Amino acid sequence: MRTEERMIVNEATRYWWVFLVSGIAWLLIAWIVLRMNTTSVAAVGVLIGVVFLFAAINEVGAAMVVPGGWRVWHWIMAVIFFLGGLWGLFEPINTFFALASVLGLILIFYGSFEIIQAIASHGVNPYWWLNLIAGILLILLAFWVSGSDRVYALAQRAFLILFWVGFFALFKGFTQIFLAFSIRHAGKEAEDALAG
Repeated sequence: MRTEERMIVNEATRYWWVFLVSGIAWLLIAWIVLRMNTTSVAAVGVLIGVVFLFAAINEVGAAMVVPGGWRVWHWIMAVIFFLGGLWGLFEPINTFFALASVLGLILIFYGSFEIIQAIASHGVNPYWWLNLIAGILLILLAFWVSGSDRVYALAQRAFLILFWVGFFALFKGFTQIFLAFSIRHAGKEAEDALAG
């Protein structure tokens, strides 16, 4: 790595703590969601909208830091989460039923994205295997979600969707915390290389 590249990496990694704070916020959201009682389908839809808006903000932050083609994917994910979040806030009942029918597919895409990103960052990210585990868990959750479509009544389905949204926030929180420490590690390596 050239000196200019090391300086850029060193400068970019000064903000590693933003991802740490984001990860902690996601874990708090997961804790709140997993403890919440559902009183109506509309409440579930609004909650999903809020979680998706946080996911959009998080993806924008990731897009600002990652290089190359990954930046495009993070921007695409940010737009999808933002549109989903707005829809959840303005059409909460429709959001609930839409999510109930496509959540498995969303989780498969997101889990696959995490697995691919983990494998691609294997050489530069010492915590790549944690993203791999999160991706595998998201895909397993997707299969469980897809299999439960035919089993549960509406009230039970609302609790399950809250459970799934809570686990999504939990996985996102851990992923962000791992990303924060990966960025910090890269910054320390660049700093050591500049000093040496």
